Amino acid sequence: MNTSKRSFGNGEKRFIRNKYKRSFRNKSRRSSRKKSKRTFHKRLPRIGSGDRIDYKNMSLISRFISERGKILSRRVNRLAAKQQRLMTTAIKRARILSLVPFVNSY
Repeated sequence: MNTSKRSFGNGEKRFIRNKYKRSFRNKSRRSSRKKSKRTFHKRLPRIGSGDRIDYKNMSLISRFISERGKILSRRVNRLAAKQQRLMTTAIKRARILSLVPFVNSY
């Protein structure tokens, strides 16, 4: 019975020792990391002032659809929120009128 108590006690000491080492390591990692500020990029207009967002304007709509026929996200499009909403409604209307396919095949 004495041997079992010794092995349990030794394992407990090792666990406590490792616990302190881990906490020390984590603190040093946190302090070494630099917090980067998020930079704001000026959005470049992909839609000209003369371009009108409309379901009939196929040359404009085709720029905002992927190769597979999906609507590209706002980050990819670099559009303002209002422009993206208008573009999605225009694309959906064009799909319903079968001017644009719902899904492009391979």
